Amino acid sequence: MKVLIIKNAQHEGPGILEHLLEKNSIQYDIIDHEPGMIFPDPTQYNAVFVLGGSDSANDTTRKMIDELRMIKLAVESKIPYLGICLGMQALVKACGGDVHKNPIREIGTRGPDGNLFTMDICPGKGNDPLFSGLTGPLKIFHLHGETVSLPENMELLATGKFCRHQIIKVGKNAYGIQGHFELTPEMLNEWMSIDPELKCGNSERITRDFLSIYEEYRSDGERLFTNFLMAAGLTE
Repeated sequence: MKVLIIKNAQHEGPGILEHLLEKNSIQYDIIDHEPGMIFPDPTQYNAVFVLGGSDSANDTTRKMIDELRMIKLAVESKIPYLGICLGMQALVKACGGDVHKNPIREIGTRGPDGNLFTMDICPGKGNDPLFSGLTGPLKIFHLHGETVSLPENMELLATGKFCRHQIIKVGKNAYGIQGHFELTPEMLNEWMSIDPELKCGNSERITRDFLSIYEEYRSDGERLFTNFLMAAGLTE
């Protein structure tokens, strides 16, 4: 058993997900998908994870064209897929949906109403394998300005107040999560020092918020990722 993890930005690593893979003795390859680098053949892996980054799924760069092509191949080959942030938007774009500007940029821990970002599982979708053992609302960390529109062949599984499409599903085993459940406190510190939007925001409040919810956030993230690994047949 081996899974593929694609990083679209060097500092946006798998975090909590990587800890779970190691805990379950699941081998993995991590690839920094930078311009000029080849996206590995997804059909050679038991699952594919595509992480976030500053690119847009609408970019016409060789990097993004290659990424979209390989994501489509993974889905068509029924390889279990989980995309986070850009990885979610790229999944939608690769499979016939649209990516466009969200009414607001969701940055950090709180929305424009001052409340923590949360998402709710859609009515009737709580029985999806991804949500086993979970009930909403789920607290989540955001760092994006785009969102998606879904064609009829995609399911909306969870929604948010300021960005409706929070978790989506394509087919039986391809999922996308708009926000981040993989963050660790160490990763957040690095993001704070690199990402211009986080640096310009209220970094002290964001850090304080994140640490105050971290145990709940980590537990929910571990449950989501574990559920995906179980659905993919990678763990019991």
